[in-house]
Amino acid sequence: MEHEHKRRVRYKGTHPKSYKEKYKELQPEKYAEDVNKIIQKGSTPAGMHISICVNEILEILKIKPGEIGLDATLGYGGHSLEMLKRLDHKGKLYATDVDPIELPKTKERLENLGFGSDDLITKQFNFSNIDKVVEESGPLDFVLADLGVSSMQIDNPDRGFSFKIEGPLDLRLNPSVGISAAERLKSITKDELIGMLIENADEPHADIIARAIVAHIKRGKPLTTTTHLRHIIEEALNFLPAKTKDFDIKKSCQRSFQALRIDVNEEFEVLYEFLEKLPDALASGGRVAILTFHSGEDRLVKKSFKRLLREGAYSSISEEPIRPSAEECSRNGRAKSAKLRWAIKA
Repeated sequence: MEHEHKRRVRYKGTHPKSYKEKYKELQPEKYAEDVNKIIQKGSTPAGMHISICVNEILEILKIKPGEIGLDATLGYGGHSLEMLKRLDHKGKLYATDVDPIELPKTKERLENLGFGSDDLITKQFNFSNIDKVVEESGPLDFVLADLGVSSMQIDNPDRGFSFKIEGPLDLRLNPSVGISAAERLKSITKDELIGMLIENADEPHADIIARAIVAHIKRGKPLTTTTHLRHIIEEALNFLPAKTKDFDIKKSCQRSFQALRIDVNEEFEVLYEFLEKLPDALASGGRVAILTFHSGEDRLVKKSFKRLLREGAYSSISEEPIRPSAEECSRNGRAKSAKLRWAIKA
């Protein structure tokens, strides 16, 4: 019996909204011209990620052929690709990522660009395990940690990272580890949720949002989807002035999802452990660059660098964060909140 031939789902109109309908953006190797047009407009194509502060990071790390380094957060591999080019097939780049879905895709993408296992060694675990990398690599000449969530994770509705599209309320970087955001909210107290929203996202309406979420769950109505949570936040903040309401609610949704993501992935605890292990992982004169995307992360990095400078672990650190240029921010809106700090091992 012959199988019926099924046509691929085509774009509905000129601006597809569904993630899976964006087949051109999801296949940049086949539709490079279409993807480039989207990038030129200042947008990030679905399934891709545009790396931030690439030139600034390369200037800090001063990578030379023959060195050994680590990309602690591989993601889409944009930073790794530029670092591998600097190594020029001499030396080695190690790369870690906790995401079991994106890591193999990035590894294959870099292999297809000419950087195989002789150049790049990937590890699927959290970057707090930097000491495990060093057991194999020896002291590292350079380290990069880009702490932002990658665009391809945010854009995929199945991952549950975005309030803009319907998906499971998950938010885990590794969906097979720990509990989802939906599970986390089932038993959370109002005070605990207020603390989470303030500490992880500086949310000004933390009290009101937390009351609304906990009251909803106590009525026996669990929050299971991204849009469900968004609607609760929208209703809770309906009192805001009409002139700025849409913008303010959007920002509160962003902050609330950020706070939950940080919590379910234990991102502050992981970052603290990484920062503590970092000096011992670096060779003398080794350079580290860390790219953060919100105030909580930046505070942790700044405090760690300053303390370890005083203790003599680092010979110098950045006094102030480096920000992306206005031109980069206009090309890539996701760069606007980025801050880059560096340190050099004594």
